[in-house]
Amino acid sequence: MVSQIETNGAPKPIGPYSQAIKVESGSALLFVSGQIPLDPATGSIVEGGIVKQTHQSLKNIEAILATAGCDKSQVVKVEIFLTDLSLFSLVNEVYGQWLEGAAPARQTIEVSALPAGALIEISCTAVL
Repeated sequence: MVSQIETNGAPKPIGPYSQAIKVESGSALLFVSGQIPLDPATGSIVEGGIVKQTHQSLKNIEAILATAGCDKSQVVKVEIFLTDLSLFSLVNEVYGQWLEGAAPARQTIEVSALPAGALIEISCTAVL
């Protein structure tokens, strides 16, 4: 269903992600909208910096995946938006611990601002 693609003909990943993920056709896809680190109980951004905000964004994604009947092992593509690319290594630490199995394809982009003053937003695509 899902397999990791790696080649020496392209640069090795510099973080916890795959060069590419191959998905066999015939499966449904779930597109998870960007999740900023809002606490669903309070509706407020989680305080405490990028590590806590990354954990919360990933926790929000896990809740959405579970509601759709899947889990993080079925995620094949992740997009991360950061307001400060110097936070990249801290995000990679948290994200790397969150992963199960082959790392999905991923991109990380620095943006000038995110909603509600968030430092991070994460979206993903999963195969159901």
